[in-house]
Amino acid sequence: MKLTADYHTHTPYSHGENTVDENAAVAVEKGLQQLAITDHGYSHVVLGLKRAETEAIKKECIEATKKYGIPVMLGMETNVRGVDGVADIQPKDYDNFDVFLCGYHIYIYYKKFSDYAHGFWGNLTHRYLHFPVSKALYKYNTKSIINTIKKNPVDAITHLTYICPCDYLEVAKAAADYGTYLELNAKKEHLTDEQLMEIVQKTDVRFIINSDAHSADRVGDTKLVEEQLARLDFPMDRIDNIDGKFPNFRLWALKAGK
Repeated sequence: MKLTADYHTHTPYSHGENTVDENAAVAVEKGLQQLAITDHGYSHVVLGLKRAETEAIKKECIEATKKYGIPVMLGMETNVRGVDGVADIQPKDYDNFDVFLCGYHIYIYYKKFSDYAHGFWGNLTHRYLHFPVSKALYKYNTKSIINTIKKNPVDAITHLTYICPCDYLEVAKAAADYGTYLELNAKKEHLTDEQLMEIVQKTDVRFIINSDAHSADRVGDTKLVEEQLARLDFPMDRIDNIDGKFPNFRLWALKAGK
């Protein structure tokens, strides 16, 4: 297996250590054909990309594309902001971005008080204080992710189940219905072997592998995912960014149709 493109990397604009240029240099060194810079969304407290910085990071991606000869795309790892499905990237932002990832993070600005109660406090106490997962939290997380998929051109859901216990099967079904990928994240342990194979067997959802690199040396790193797939009878033809293949992203299709 050879990674064709890495669509989830970070820079100091959010939570990463290295610049766009440094990430791109490693991507070329490792033979990647595309790279996306996907810093945390605008609503992420402290660690999010600032809206006023959008033009600056976009310029850096354009310069890196010219310098290194591969597409260095500007994306965002938007946040699941509430049960109504609102994400950080709005239609007015589509022209600035090429890749629309979406993942669950706790420390963000939510839309409503009830979202703080579940999205923040519920997930926080479960993860760090080991409170049991209530039915309400489980249902809230599931509905929030599914509504985000339904209401936005989300290209991929990142690290599903990481810090957000949910009905992963229902999320995968919604992702398949709307053409959203599930990410196999090489930084965080998220879907268990059993969960991943259940998704494969019971849904038609497709996958991409990403490094979730927070430092340039990890760009293109797929070791954690490779170790998991080696344990499983996983259908490798369901992964769309390996061995010369490229995914069909929703945001690309939407912008191409304008």
